[in-house]
Amino acid sequence: MTYRYHERLRVRWSEIDSQHIVFNAHYLTYADTAIAGYWRALGLPYHEAMTLLGGDTYLKKTTVEYHASALYDDVLTVGLHCKRLGTSSLVFDAHILRGDTLLTSIELVYVFADPRTQTSQPIPAALRQVIENFEAGKDITQLHLGGWDTLGQQAGEVRTAVFVQEQGIDAQDEWDAMDAQSLHAVLVNGLGQAVATGRLLPSDNGQAKIGRMAVLRVLRGTGQGGRILQALCAQALARGDTEVFLHAQRSSQAFYNALGFSVVGEPFMEVGIAHVSMSKRLG
Repeated sequence: MTYRYHERLRVRWSEIDSQHIVFNAHYLTYADTAIAGYWRALGLPYHEAMTLLGGDTYLKKTTVEYHASALYDDVLTVGLHCKRLGTSSLVFDAHILRGDTLLTSIELVYVFADPRTQTSQPIPAALRQVIENFEAGKDITQLHLGGWDTLGQQAGEVRTAVFVQEQGIDAQDEWDAMDAQSLHAVLVNGLGQAVATGRLLPSDNGQAKIGRMAVLRVLRGTGQGGRILQALCAQALARGDTEVFLHAQRSSQAFYNALGFSVVGEPFMEVGIAHVSMSKRLG
């Protein structure tokens, strides 16, 4: 069995019972944590996605089989697999392991239902397709490149959610004349929701500048920002640029370091947020 999603977590003292092993109920918490991560791995901001679909998922039944006990400070891996989609049911298998040792097997049965009445309803075709694509190893987001005239609405939705609503940047500071002159990248999930964006400004003597990099908060750490950044760097290289620059928020510096960018100069403040200039050679 292939488990398409894996969650890693560490056992804490608060999860240990009088027998010095993990209290039974905590294994369900571990599985629930993995379920939350599974929705992120699908590229779905859960609340917004379920609102769009007009339903929600409700846990109906859980079956747990214990094989061995987890101990304090163990690093556990939760492997999660959607093994069956019924008319309205979603059945998941979770395996909790310490290394290669299977500790617990859990089956979770969810029902897709109307949140007002909590009565079951058919799983929407779009959601079914998203899950089937993920379990088959297919991309869960689609990359779009284009001008502001075609991608401005979707890019603007992500930037508004991240910069204006989350970070409190004044909306007047978010929009500028360079949007109309830039190449924009937008990642769209299987439900058609924009989840990440960035822009590539016009070339300046072989130097490129990338800006307005934004990923919806709940999907950070799932690789979407990396896809945007790599796509824009590839476009810069294709047009003949040899170096790319960007202004990175200090909290995101490690993200850019991991993708080959290096710090240039001293930190500075921009729109009230600490930034640092970073660059990368292309080609």
